[in-house]
Amino acid sequence: MALASLQELEREAVMGTYARNPVEFVRGEGTRLWDDEGNEYLDFLCGISVSLLGHCHPAVVEAVREQVGRLIHVGNLFYTEPPMLLAARLSELSLGGGVFFTNSGAEAIECALKLARKRRAGGEFVVLERGFHGRTYGALSATPQEAKQAPFAPLVPGFRAVPAAPEALVRAVDGRTAAVIVEAVQGEGGIHPLESGLLEAARAACDEHGALLICDEIQCGLGRTGALWGFDHAGVRPDVMTLAKGLGGGLPIGACVASPDVSDVLAPGDHGSTFAGGPVVAAAANAVLDVVEDAGFSAGVRAKGKRLRLGLEQIGLDVRGIGLMLAFHAADGPGLVARALAEQRLVLNATGPDTVRLLPPLNVSEADIDEAVGRIGALPAA
Repeated sequence: MALASLQELEREAVMGTYARNPVEFVRGEGTRLWDDEGNEYLDFLCGISVSLLGHCHPAVVEAVREQVGRLIHVGNLFYTEPPMLLAARLSELSLGGGVFFTNSGAEAIECALKLARKRRAGGEFVVLERGFHGRTYGALSATPQEAKQAPFAPLVPGFRAVPAAPEALVRAVDGRTAAVIVEAVQGEGGIHPLESGLLEAARAACDEHGALLICDEIQCGLGRTGALWGFDHAGVRPDVMTLAKGLGGGLPIGACVASPDVSDVLAPGDHGSTFAGGPVVAAAANAVLDVVEDAGFSAGVRAKGKRLRLGLEQIGLDVRGIGLMLAFHAADGPGLVARALAEQRLVLNATGPDTVRLLPPLNVSEADIDEAVGRIGALPAA
């Protein structure tokens, strides 16, 4: 169907919650996308870090094809093998406790909030300014961004936002705190790695007051920063972590992972999700883990992230971030992103008026990195 026809259908039948770019993509492979006219694009956004291994990774496609041909869904009232194996693998790779599967990152945050609030009834949450944790009511309440919160007030009470600085966070945590929620790298806030010492201070404050440390790894986890988990860079261990985005290699799956000490807080009937952790999406996630957990994978991400950063800096850009989770300053971020799409057929994203975000697949090649830098450099006023 032609792009104009899709746009007409959108006007007639779709709620206007997205500002879509005027491109219809019909096929993807690796770092490349093709539109309905056969034009080829280089994708350095991968669905906002969702297609972690690029588009239609052969192992993910094969795992999904095999599983969908055998069994698609029976629900969580019965056993299927893929999610049980996936839970065990995620637990072993992270906190060693129980896993609750969800369909998205926001739902993973909701699970974490419920766990912490049940553990400390009436407890409050400390979150960081510029953080983003989702758009459902609990997750939105943990997202201190006025433009996103204001239309939907009143929100869930009990959330306190503090500056992303160790001293401010420590002062905010006390005996009433149920949990502190942090992203090791604030993604939607503009790709801002946390100040050195902040995660360590959060861990110490939570230990002192009996609160939980919840690390939102939805965008920065699964090798994106050059370590398996974003919190690995600080050498801390949270009590709870949330995952989504790249976990399913393009399919919708999230997870809330708890440490052994708090894995039994939620009891039967406390939480649930009809579709979460189905065998098809779990099969895809197992295929993703087969690649990501390889011993040399994170080292490769670090090397490629360094190459991308240096390339961008060499064309005069002010770059921030870590691994393959990078951004650069641009006076007109949305305008530059639109020009990159139209003039260079390069897919990027603006997280704000002056920030351009790059989230390429983690298995991106050096040649693709150099090509992306060249395309950005060819844009006027990059």
